[in-house]
Amino acid sequence: MTATHMTEFLEVALLAAKSARELILSYYNGDFEIEIKTDQTPVTVADRGAEEIIRKTISSAFPSHGIFGEEFGAESKDTEYLWLVDPIDGTKSFVRRYGMFSTQIALMHRGKLVLGVSCAPAMNELAWATRGGGAFNTEGPLHISQVDTIAQASISTGNIQSLAAGRRWTALGRILSHTNRTRGYGDYYHYHRLAAGQLDAVIESDVNILDIAALYVIVTEAGGLFTDLDGRAPDLDTRSVLAATPALHAALSAELNQV
Repeated sequence: MTATHMTEFLEVALLAAKSARELILSYYNGDFEIEIKTDQTPVTVADRGAEEIIRKTISSAFPSHGIFGEEFGAESKDTEYLWLVDPIDGTKSFVRRYGMFSTQIALMHRGKLVLGVSCAPAMNELAWATRGGGAFNTEGPLHISQVDTIAQASISTGNIQSLAAGRRWTALGRILSHTNRTRGYGDYYHYHRLAAGQLDAVIESDVNILDIAALYVIVTEAGGLFTDLDGRAPDLDTRSVLAATPALHAALSAELNQV
């Protein structure tokens, strides 16, 4: 995979995200019906239509690549290049008409995440990154903060229900009681803030790889460390996140994994 290939991949991913954005906003500002999937989460015509646009854009450019999407599942999942797509991450926000939702597009090469595009249509935010190429938004390069202690940190949490039922709940309470500031932004928003140096850590559970693949590339290319709560790099089975500045990540991991 050459730098030229990566440039082509990024151009297509950005085109796909921007094309989906127009459809998503047309429904967001209009009318749509809501269905409830078997996992009790909502889905709309906007989710399905946006994924169709993204799939068509990618497949037209790279017909040999696989695509794994939230609404239509996987095509050729064992290919050298696998695109990971969540057309509307945060559908619950979308259906309640507030803007904390995004389109997530990532590329995995031989099992490694190498590209990420995160587009939040209603909030007019777009961020992207490629492995070794840095992270950016429409205002310029992204860099995480230099905060390295829990006492100094601003920490955001998301989807903490499963943490509340598990062994880390007490540890999380101890962390949040000693940190400088706590937030619960969730979804794409706290990862964008982390990559831009406006937050210092994100702790999240009950996610899947389609939610966070693109954000992993963006945060790591901005200088952050991004693993699951057990310290593993994201893969297709990832269910939790600890993302932070490198020194803060080590401190938070030690607290969260005390036996």
